[in-house]
Amino acid sequence: MSSKEEIEENSISEGLLLRRNGSNGGGSSGSLRWVDGSEVNDNQEEVYDKNEEIIRKSNYGSVRRRLKKPRRVDSLDVESMQIKGVNGGSQHKKDVPLLATLSLAFQTLGVVYGDMGTSPLYVFSDVFSKVHITSEVDVLGALSIVLYTIALIPLMKYVFIVLKANDNGEGGTFALYSLICRYANVNLLPNRTPADECISSFKLRLPTPELERAVYIKEILERKSLLKTILLLLVLMGTSMIIGDGILTPAISVMSAVSGLEGRIPGFNTDALVIISIIILGALFSIQRFGSSKVGFTFAPALALWFFCLGSIGIYNLLKFDVTVVRAVNPVYIYLFFKKNSTNGWSALGGCVLCITGAEAMFADLGHFSVKSIQIAFTSVVFPCLLLAYLGQAAFLMKYPQSAGRIFYDSVPNTLFWPVFVIATIAAIIASQAMISASFSCVKQAMALGCFPRVKVIHTSKEHMGQIYIPVINWFLMIMCMLVVAAFRSTTSIANAYGIAEVGVMMVTTTLVTIVMVLIWQTNLILALCFPLVFGTMELVYMSAVLSKILEGGWLPLVFASLFLCVMYIWNYGSVLKYQSEVKQKISLDFMDELGCTLGTVRVPGIGLLYNELVQGIPSIFTQFLLDLPAIHSVIVFVCIKHIPVPVVPQEERFLFRRLCPKDYHMFRCVARYGYKDVRKEDHHLFEQFLVDSLEKFLRNEALDLALETNKQSQPQFDNNVVSPRDNSDELKVPLMRDQRSEIGTSISEPSIIAASGDEDPSLEYELSALREASESGFTYLLGHGDVRAKKNSWFIKKLTINYFYAFLRRNCRGGNATMRVPHMNIMQVGMTYMV
Repeated sequence: MSSKEEIEENSISEGLLLRRNGSNGGGSSGSLRWVDGSEVNDNQEEVYDKNEEIIRKSNYGSVRRRLKKPRRVDSLDVESMQIKGVNGGSQHKKDVPLLATLSLAFQTLGVVYGDMGTSPLYVFSDVFSKVHITSEVDVLGALSIVLYTIALIPLMKYVFIVLKANDNGEGGTFALYSLICRYANVNLLPNRTPADECISSFKLRLPTPELERAVYIKEILERKSLLKTILLLLVLMGTSMIIGDGILTPAISVMSAVSGLEGRIPGFNTDALVIISIIILGALFSIQRFGSSKVGFTFAPALALWFFCLGSIGIYNLLKFDVTVVRAVNPVYIYLFFKKNSTNGWSALGGCVLCITGAEAMFADLGHFSVKSIQIAFTSVVFPCLLLAYLGQAAFLMKYPQSAGRIFYDSVPNTLFWPVFVIATIAAIIASQAMISASFSCVKQAMALGCFPRVKVIHTSKEHMGQIYIPVINWFLMIMCMLVVAAFRSTTSIANAYGIAEVGVMMVTTTLVTIVMVLIWQTNLILALCFPLVFGTMELVYMSAVLSKILEGGWLPLVFASLFLCVMYIWNYGSVLKYQSEVKQKISLDFMDELGCTLGTVRVPGIGLLYNELVQGIPSIFTQFLLDLPAIHSVIVFVCIKHIPVPVVPQEERFLFRRLCPKDYHMFRCVARYGYKDVRKEDHHLFEQFLVDSLEKFLRNEALDLALETNKQSQPQFDNNVVSPRDNSDELKVPLMRDQRSEIGTSISEPSIIAASGDEDPSLEYELSALREASESGFTYLLGHGDVRAKKNSWFIKKLTINYFYAFLRRNCRGGNATMRVPHMNIMQVGMTYMV
């Protein structure tokens, strides 16, 4: 690959970074500063127009920019317009009016419950393919298992318990992992700093006083690296199985809906079923790039009509054929079912578990809605309609047991067949859409937390930042779905594979929620253990049943899950080793002192933005720039894009600054912090202008802090907030002043500040003039292309993993997050090999 091609491949967003920041910051030497983004107006167009005018007035002095209009490249995360509400704090909805909650509950029908709502299409047909109906015990036993499964797992477990274990309104396995990472430092990437704990969304509200047991468990988790690895693998396994669901759900849902044409249209055989299913799947995945799921109301009416059909047809069959099937609420029929059918009954249990497919979506899609809306929708609509649907099908089977293979469509009255068929097909497509979107969300969260290779992510909605589209994942899912349909050719065969992924995700969620109960909620130990004892036991029983189908197709989700698990773990493993190598090789301050303020080279006017992953210190890649470049910029800013295990970092808490060396070096550290749901979209001209403004305010507040330090005896109220400017520790500390306007303005009057600061510091004026001169000369983005290799004395497995698998992923993923919409002509890149 040529140098130009390599630059183009790597020219995507590393965060570009400081999102429209017109902030107040401050700090003394060796300390940190908040850069307050609260000056940004919610009217983004007004802000953009204002700052673009400022930029047009600025003289950058760059010959390269004058000669040619810069070429822009796609961003890593965002290719849509500005998304509302991403500049502020948490997306978690609080104090939502009742009407708004009911509106959200209606929307959940179209996004959350599509998968579970279409399960009546294939549950009983799969169950009775293993157990032939010879008596009423078969029907009543299977019905009883289905009823209690729906009542215990989706209703009791998810609606009333798991939904409460949300991370500031976000759900899913990675949300649980981030929650645990905030309480206990179990993240394998060692880049956590004390300043992160001051983010408002980072803090945990513990419902009970801290217990000795919770502290003891926390210390064990933090001390044992093996436990950290096991926890990470558990989370990655759950995420891999959700992606596996994204492959199997469209296949089984679409085929089940289209299978209604068999027996209704002469000559419609299995080949026709497969071909039509593949065509529908191709159309389904082709429209993903248009963002067909961006508004819940688009799908909610169709799913509401579908649930109405399920309930109505269930009541009709129940009253017409056999109302006595309500006897199935007696759990004795479960015992009689297994007593009569023995091993076949155990195999049929794998079909019963299909009635709760999509239950994990209630938790995974929580970020788009609220806990109350999901609870209301399930308890008032989904739960009763599903119960009526299964009761009606059981009543029909009591009279027509030979219809078990096509139970859903045979139980529909003839006059309603075609309308119900159309609605069922639409519902199946919507159900598929929900799991595809869930797969996109899981990949984005994994990528943000350093557990998935960087891929192109497109936001498809201006209203909701959670609505995303990932092209490479979309086409991979489409190809896999088509292959599954072509290979298995029947819903029964796909159902054998479907249950393993679903139950696996539930077991992972049960384990993580139990940890949350013990560590964070500090629930009574007996009650906390009851949760895995009850629900974990049920899921283990179901897992034992579905694992018996490995040879019948159950191997498929295990292969998919293993593939994604290996990709995610190898990427995380290589990234952690690379970060640890950078930490060990970072440049010492003694070496910088020896170089002097000229850095052993010529300092030319300009600002160099060097992107790296270190949150502290000077990266070793900087020496490569000093060696390879004939001169270095007069101002150097080391920019670190850091992902915090929180959903959203409020704009006013996003950025930290510090000075790295003495003043005459003009070197600074900037840490831009993002949550795993944050959206990044900044024009590089705006970023550059805001960076200069932020640095100017940083320098002014630094001078102010020095003045306050000298007058601290006369201003004792600042004693707890000021960090000594002579503190040369490289540790990132809590910012001195989180909001200059609010804290300083309320604690000391403006005349007092002026009196404390005295006359304008000549050194400050000199540094400000040097910064302005550098900004007029233009910005250059300094990128390091790191090649990671295993040491020669490493184990063979490590060499194979790092030198081949991890290297392959790095070569074929999108480049670093640094250059969103940055002109290629403003980039300088050097290579460096890290031996790990």
